[in-house]
Amino acid sequence: MRIVIAPDKFKGSLSAPDVCSHLEKGLQRGAGGNLEVLRIPVADGGEGTLDAAVGSGFTRRSAVVAGPTGEPVTADFAVRGNEAVIEMAAASGLALLPAGALAGGRPGPAAARTATSLGTGQLISAALDAGCNRIILGVGGSANTDGGAGLLQGLGARFLDNEGNELPPGGAALAHLDRIDFSGFEPRLKDTRFVLASDVDNPLLGAQGAAAIFGPQKGAAQQDVELLDAALARLVEVLAREIGFRAVKASEAPGAGAAGGVGYAAIAVLAATRRPGIDVVLEFTDLDQRLAGADLVITGEGSLDEQSLLGKTPMGVARAAAAHRIPVIAVCGRTTLGAGQATAAGFEDIYALTELESNVDRCIAEAAQLLEQLGTQISGRLAANELPRAANSKEDLHV
Repeated sequence: MRIVIAPDKFKGSLSAPDVCSHLEKGLQRGAGGNLEVLRIPVADGGEGTLDAAVGSGFTRRSAVVAGPTGEPVTADFAVRGNEAVIEMAAASGLALLPAGALAGGRPGPAAARTATSLGTGQLISAALDAGCNRIILGVGGSANTDGGAGLLQGLGARFLDNEGNELPPGGAALAHLDRIDFSGFEPRLKDTRFVLASDVDNPLLGAQGAAAIFGPQKGAAQQDVELLDAALARLVEVLAREIGFRAVKASEAPGAGAAGGVGYAAIAVLAATRRPGIDVVLEFTDLDQRLAGADLVITGEGSLDEQSLLGKTPMGVARAAAAHRIPVIAVCGRTTLGAGQATAAGFEDIYALTELESNVDRCIAEAAQLLEQLGTQISGRLAANELPRAANSKEDLHV
């Protein structure tokens, strides 16, 4: 019997490759090692996208870049042929904020005003050095609200005040922006295509913009939100003088507000095409082709809830499996979905760690062992013919 395991990470607990590994261990234990299992870690374009790329044949590379507060960090990216996958969180993520930028364990206002996307631009430069001319930029988990100014600086742009001095990093400094010098901008970008992998459809500015909606998650108080939104508006005004009206149009485009406005810079300056993250990941993992001949698909994520139904990883995997008429079950840390919602979403069944351990903290700490137990349960149900299989399946599970 052939089973495809295609989950997202269990956030705060296990990476997607680890979910695959422990689930397979439990499945094989319950089946006496008689299963053919294909592991395909996936993601929705945010954190975990890099793992999905490496799990699909990309080669992991690394570069030392500027973290969100300017301190050097070693960030990974992935390369396959002329294509690169960059996970923004690896260079400019909230998780990289040093202790001094935190207040009570959470991002502080100072970090909200000064965090930069510079390291992400430097990762793009590293991908160009690796010979790539198609770059997938997975955004999510970013610390910055700088409109992508840092990203552009990492590619050679200079952001200057009215005295010709370079601005300090971060979104707040953009309030003093007078002009942008593109004379040293990376020339190889003209022959490079970008895909912005993001489910965020917010514009750059206003009540639904980058500062208002996502700023508070990054430590911004209300006065910081107002300051940052005005600074981003200044960025649009100055950039429009440099590149024309498309800078204004891009600020209103769905996805411009993604990753603190990195979506804006990607669309306006790098001519990036925005696509749903899960679609991009399923494409470069070749999930559709690799489902051929499978009898069962197992997907999942840490919390399977109503938000999951809005295009998250499990739904993308379920849609792909449905096209092949392959049944899908989901595993997760916890779920709030009722039986009707699960069926409507395309899941034959949902297995949650909380069914084995009601204490959520223990579920997180002991997710590996609990996943193995769930895998053994699933094998037992398969052996008892209690789970459906693909319509063309002729194999039995012998245990």
